[in-house]
Amino acid sequence: MLGEPRSSPAHSAPYPERVRVVVLGAGGIGGSIGARLYQAGYDVALVARGPHGEAIREHGLTFATPDERVTLRIPAYSHPRELTWREDDLVVIAAKSQDTEAAARDLFTAAGDVPVVSAQNGVANERTLARWFGDVHGMCVMMPTSHLEPGVVLAHSAGATGILDLGGFPDGTNGVDEDLAAALRASRFESVPRADIMRWKYRKLVNNLGNAVQALCGRSYDTAEGLAVLDLLTAEAAAVFAAGRIDPVTDEEDDVRRADHLQIRPIGDAPRAGGSTWQSLARGSGVETDFLNGEIALLGRLHGVPTPANAGIQALMARAAARGDRPGSITPAELFAALTP
Repeated sequence: MLGEPRSSPAHSAPYPERVRVVVLGAGGIGGSIGARLYQAGYDVALVARGPHGEAIREHGLTFATPDERVTLRIPAYSHPRELTWREDDLVVIAAKSQDTEAAARDLFTAAGDVPVVSAQNGVANERTLARWFGDVHGMCVMMPTSHLEPGVVLAHSAGATGILDLGGFPDGTNGVDEDLAAALRASRFESVPRADIMRWKYRKLVNNLGNAVQALCGRSYDTAEGLAVLDLLTAEAAAVFAAGRIDPVTDEEDDVRRADHLQIRPIGDAPRAGGSTWQSLARGSGVETDFLNGEIALLGRLHGVPTPANAGIQALMARAAARGDRPGSITPAELFAALTP
């Protein structure tokens, strides 16, 4: 049981009887989840690789919001095998979708069959994780964050830091959902358990189909042509969902859940970065378009529904990432023309 956060400072001795939350992938999403839980007094460990992980281990995690900028000395590791695993550890996976299988193998080899929560975009991660783990949970992440500098994550909402509903995969809830949701609510998040969490994640998938548009066209993607591309992508999603009898929550339900919990405010003088795919392209790291637009293309092939726009933008993003293109490499008009020959 996660229980109540301790009242002593987050950097004091841990409480061994309380579940430790291990966050695997401490970028914008994972870093913000770990930082807020740690600030609230929960026992947290981060797994972060590369220059970002090195910076956290050497200097601490710098966590900035519209209201504060702090450096948190959260225990951090470069690989799951470096931790001494405890019987009641809970793992929140916030790696990009293209890294899920490798992360699952590493985690299972090091820790065995631990409960895992997928705090990731797309709808394929939970099924992948279920090949190794018996207690898998999905989390629908609505949280505006940025991670462009090693050792630094930014959380842009001055209201709730994020909306992090979660539930069991393929459905249902159990104590993991109840306990983690309670801990997240105590840590400045909105969070409730949901037995139908995958329906919420399919709606989030539709919302994420435009990530590639923003990454390819830059922040000025919302022209008439850019919006027309979004219409093509979402229309194909609706068609494959109907063919596959997939029933996401409605836009109206999604709007009600979001309400005014997320209140975007500036952090210092720097302009806010684009979305997660924009940031991945800007960092020169891999992009997860194969698990967003590529998911729609896959469903189309499975159910005999043409998805040329989603398949086309998936290919364009793959080439942009391989070339090392920066965000904004083409105009919305050029993108629309490329997807409507």
